Amino acid sequence: MVNIRMATVQDLIEMQQCNLWCLPENYQMKYYFYHQLTWPQLLWVAEDFDGRIVGYVLAKMEENDDQTAPDYVPHGHITSLAVLRTHRKRGIATMLMRRAQLEMEQVMGAKYVSLHVRKSNRAAFHLYSETLAYEINDIERGYYADGEDAYDMRCTFEKHREREAAENAAAAAAVAEVTEGVGALVTA
Repeated sequence: MVNIRMATVQDLIEMQQCNLWCLPENYQMKYYFYHQLTWPQLLWVAEDFDGRIVGYVLAKMEENDDQTAPDYVPHGHITSLAVLRTHRKRGIATMLMRRAQLEMEQVMGAKYVSLHVRKSNRAAFHLYSETLAYEINDIERGYYADGEDAYDMRCTFEKHREREAAENAAAAAAVAEVTEGVGALVTA
């Protein structure tokens, strides 16, 4: 069992260590610190029963757009997501992402969130596209230091809520159908 909580400054070293174990893209400590100071609501960690950081999400609000432009849309960006191999396939990455996205939307007023994922990273692509309803926005050629291309993906919060509502309605209809069938068997 893990606990998902907002990251603190004391977590940054373990977050960086998790990044070094899991990902080829690494960041200097000042980058984590900058995120922590600027968007503390968007950094989340997963800690194991013994308090060890086993995963994190490092997110931010995009700043490089002209926020005074009439067509400006506030949006967030997932900088990095990592879960130790020993703790994968437990839904930890999904929980971290959903928490960061919730804060982006409700606290920061974001309309969508973007991220980059290696074209070769099938597991991450599946998480983003199937579980979290991200869509490919573009392909960034040579995005990574080793020259690999990246999918530029986006999740629009309004569209995501509509998808969840439809899935919940379908699940409720299925439960009602099963309940009706059980009721008919009991009365028969």
